[in-house]
Amino acid sequence: MVTDAASPPPDGLRRGSNAVILSPMNTSHDIGVAAHVGAYSDAVEVAPGARWLAISGTPGIGPDGMLAPSFEEQASQAWTNVCEALAAAGFEVADLVKITQYLLDGDDIRPHAAIRSRFLGSARPASMLLVVPALVWPEMLIEIEAWAARSD
Repeated sequence: MVTDAASPPPDGLRRGSNAVILSPMNTSHDIGVAAHVGAYSDAVEVAPGARWLAISGTPGIGPDGMLAPSFEEQASQAWTNVCEALAAAGFEVADLVKITQYLLDGDDIRPHAAIRSRFLGSARPASMLLVVPALVWPEMLIEIEAWAARSD
C-alpha cells in the first residue's frame, strides 16, 4: 500500500509520499535509488515497541556442518539458514528490516539476486551487497547477516 498526504496510513503514523507499509511494524521509505538497482528499500522505518532480532553472518553451511560445494548451493543454504533463524524466534521474512550480503566474486551477483528473490518474495528490507576479498573460511563464497523487527 502506498500512502500520500491525501490518505493517511491505516496505522495512524505519519508517512512521506513515497512510503510503503511493509508489515504492521515496518515501513519502507523510498527515495528512488533502490528501484534502479534491485529489489530492496532505500530505508525501512521500525515503529516504536518492536521486538528486534539480529542474525549473525551466516554462510552456506548446513545443519550437518558441511559447506555446500557451489555458489548456488551455498547461497540457497545461507538464505535457508536466515529463514530458519527467523522462524526459530517467531519472525517471518516480511519482518526483515536490513540485510547485508557478502560475496567473494562479482560474477555471483546475478545468480545471488535470483536466489535471494526466491527467498524474499515481496519483502523489501534495506539492503547492502558487498564483494569482499575473503570470508572467515577460504571455501565460503557467501555470508548473510540480517536484522528483523516485529510486534508481539
